[in-house]
Amino acid sequence: MAIQIRNRALSLLSLLLHLLILGSNGVYSNAEFGKVPAIYVFGDSTADVGNNNYLLKSSVAKANFPHNGIDFPSSRPTGRFSNGYNGIDFLAIHLGFRRSPLPYLSLDISKSSHQILQGLRGVNFASAGSGILDSTGTAITMREQIEHFTDIKSNITARITREATDDVMSKSLFIISSGGNDIFAFFARNNTPTSSMKDSFISSLVVEFKDHVQMLYNLGARRFGVIDVPPIGCLPYSRSLNPLGGCIDTLSELTQGFNQAVKYLMHELSFSLNGLKYSIGSSYSVVQTIMKNPLELGFKEVKSACCGSGKFNGQSACMPNSTFCSYRHEFLFWDQLHPTHAASKIAALAIYSGSIEFASPINFRQLVEDQI
Repeated sequence: MAIQIRNRALSLLSLLLHLLILGSNGVYSNAEFGKVPAIYVFGDSTADVGNNNYLLKSSVAKANFPHNGIDFPSSRPTGRFSNGYNGIDFLAIHLGFRRSPLPYLSLDISKSSHQILQGLRGVNFASAGSGILDSTGTAITMREQIEHFTDIKSNITARITREATDDVMSKSLFIISSGGNDIFAFFARNNTPTSSMKDSFISSLVVEFKDHVQMLYNLGARRFGVIDVPPIGCLPYSRSLNPLGGCIDTLSELTQGFNQAVKYLMHELSFSLNGLKYSIGSSYSVVQTIMKNPLELGFKEVKSACCGSGKFNGQSACMPNSTFCSYRHEFLFWDQLHPTHAASKIAALAIYSGSIEFASPINFRQLVEDQI
């Protein structure tokens, strides 16, 4: 196992050197332009770029205030749970976009033809706090996110031909990043679940996940980029709950079980749904590799959050009155639940062009280059 982790670290180091070379030649940001017509994003706070800013519920998680965004252009908080970009932003950059497409709720699709045409380049529907299950959280559920996509597609179809719309959808990349909140919610109700309880929960979660994928497929999606759940048992928040400060094994077991089940599901769907292509990006493997080899990958702190309070800075969210670190690029975690700009950059690189340890059965670059 130690040798395997070490090999993963060397693989990540090789990718980072490649990234530095591209950056020095000034081609990193636009070399891949035109890989896909659009990116459509669904998920939770790992992918949200501001949808929750528009929600009025006080219970909804938001990040549109300092110190979030301190390293974003103009140092402005956007609703991303990060000091800068999140993983979706970096994946979009690899695909030739400036960053993630705009949040759905920032668009007025009822009035502006410009906004509709912007939807042809992609939309981000992700909502912090949401999950795969309708019962998870108080934000925009995955089902509602897909309904919003249906509205976008209908408006696009009304302005161009149905054939042209279907062609765009079939060539676009549909990214799904969700599941962690469902696991946290289950754990909150059952912190010592039996094996049968864990199996039953994972099965119900995967059934819902399958339903969402099939709904998107029926709406024209053919290329799916799935981001698996990171090792949430080792997040600063989770460590703060453990009297010994270690990872919470139950959360880790649930995460690994769900990730494996999704791998099997997507493999099966690739045979049963004609034309479906997919890649599963393993944020779990990336974060685990960084935690095991921090110094080699440029990190000094992989347990505590940069911004927060309490034990591991993980007992509260990053708020305007929170303390935050000066050397943010040395931290794996920005807040109690989310990675830093630096960690997201590495994760996106590994998922986009890394080896099978980080994206399988093919990486995202191979997925978008594949001719359906």
